[in-house]
Amino acid sequence: MHRARRRFGQNFLHDPAVIEQMVAAIAPRSAQRFVEIGSGSGALTRPLLARGAMVTAIEVDRDLVARLRQWDAARSGALRIIEGDALEQPVEPLIEAAGGALRVIGNLPYNLSTPLLFHLTAPSSGMTDLHLLLQREVVERMAAGPGSRLYGRLSVMIQARCDVEPLFEVPPGCFSPPPRVTSRFVRLRPHAKPPLGDTDPAALGRVVAAAFAQRRKTLRNALRGLINETDMAAVGIDPGSRAERIDLAGYGRLARLLHPPSRPT
Repeated sequence: MHRARRRFGQNFLHDPAVIEQMVAAIAPRSAQRFVEIGSGSGALTRPLLARGAMVTAIEVDRDLVARLRQWDAARSGALRIIEGDALEQPVEPLIEAAGGALRVIGNLPYNLSTPLLFHLTAPSSGMTDLHLLLQREVVERMAAGPGSRLYGRLSVMIQARCDVEPLFEVPPGCFSPPPRVTSRFVRLRPHAKPPLGDTDPAALGRVVAAAFAQRRKTLRNALRGLINETDMAAVGIDPGSRAERIDLAGYGRLARLLHPPSRPT
């Protein structure tokens, strides 16, 4: 029995009914290619392989990697194993290896969920969907709309990249050891047509980070030095508003002020 390691944020899913519910939501088909972030004890890896999927498992725990390499699927080539930190693994080569139709699954460690979400959703194309198990509040923040107390940088940046579909909750007792929070399974589908068009992603990131850095500030103060209030008003943004009142399209207009799209020649 593998002992969970706190430094890796390990909480192993073990409830058969929940695992079956997750696999049904993922609906894997034969020959589909998946990347799994943190295979752990293989709770999701095994049923995916049993349905004929091809799985690339990224696992940082070398003891778990050693166990995975003993599986028949690893010897047959259905299971490929990458030992290392998922944050350090480029996503684009994985998409290329999947022929531009990559699916991602994972029970993400709570202490790294936000950077992993930004990392995994960064590619603009080539990913079919992501099914992730996260802390419930993280999923609520991703799905939150303007005016909600949970609406923030994560909401805007993820919604600019993906459609967010919260699925079902997973109680702490379904894990070993049990976490101190309730989890939620979520489906992310990258937009076929980005809602903000050719808005520069880096400009959007700068504007959103500055706007939400101090939520109590008005935009005229939060974005001082980036965008002046006359320009804000010109694109329909009230400089006296706070960050949580601006919708995704509004942040797109602000980002385009910071970095206007290039005109065709």
